[in-house]
Amino acid sequence: MPLLPSLGYHPAAWLANGHLQTIAASVLRRVPEVRYRRERLELSDGDFLDLDWSWAGPAPGGRLGIVSHGLEGSSERPYVRGMVRALNQAGFDALAWNYRGCGGETNRLLRAYHLGDTDDLATVISHTINEKDYPEIYLTGFSAGGNVTLKYLGEDPARVPPQVRRAAVFSVPTDLKASSLHISRWQNKVYLRRFMHSLREKMRAKAAYLPGQLDLTALDELRDFPQFDARYTAPLHGFVSADDYYERAASGRYLAGIRVPTLLVNALNDPFLPPSCYPREAARANPCFYLETPAAGGHVGFNDNGPAGSYYSERRAVEFFSGK
Repeated sequence: MPLLPSLGYHPAAWLANGHLQTIAASVLRRVPEVRYRRERLELSDGDFLDLDWSWAGPAPGGRLGIVSHGLEGSSERPYVRGMVRALNQAGFDALAWNYRGCGGETNRLLRAYHLGDTDDLATVISHTINEKDYPEIYLTGFSAGGNVTLKYLGEDPARVPPQVRRAAVFSVPTDLKASSLHISRWQNKVYLRRFMHSLREKMRAKAAYLPGQLDLTALDELRDFPQFDARYTAPLHGFVSADDYYERAASGRYLAGIRVPTLLVNALNDPFLPPSCYPREAARANPCFYLETPAAGGHVGFNDNGPAGSYYSERRAVEFFSGK
């Protein structure tokens, strides 16, 4: 019954609720110490992924942490850079990979990325094993990246190579349909507007890159995820509808298949997550799946002493990767 107590996280007093914990970590944090080495990974379908590496020492070592970012994020987001720094400090090399179209350049194909796209993560992992020869790999992801990670581990356990030892993910919408509706509540409009602006700009950039292949009619009238996903995400990625996408891409349905020790940390005051994103029964049923639900942390927050201080998510991931 891997339901873990949440005793290690206590936010600063002025971070009084989930919204403050979410916004402070996103807006106020800087992690300048991380220096990346970029590699472009060419894909078999003609597209590419940009991989950003940060070694713990002067040369690649034996343990690698792969960091998957959130929706409309990148390797440059503070939560990614913070995790990379924490992994390096603990002796892990780190790879922060950018999804298609998220590395600062429009990807080549009409398709981009989606929250259930495990094939690209599998390709990245294979690359680190076959080309970089890492014997130990540890996966971590935030929000959308956590969903991709959990789905990857559970949908086809036989595909997961033995080099993948453990995983720790944070602030994960394991129920995509419920989450897409939850973030549309009036309390979350500030977040939704930011996401929708970024997604609309991505569509405009894609249409300019591939003239005549994308219909932008009434693009600015799309106000939430269900509308955007029905119009673009689902048809561009082989789903029948937004509901079909949410059902098939949601990691919650795959948790029973996880065979690698995996930790999910979802704060109870996360403004993005509805009650269905706290999969307690799945944790009780699967000895490899651990669930921790601290009272505080917000969405991809978990800052201990203000945004510039230490972060529980980083400390907890390193602990879990070390078998604690």
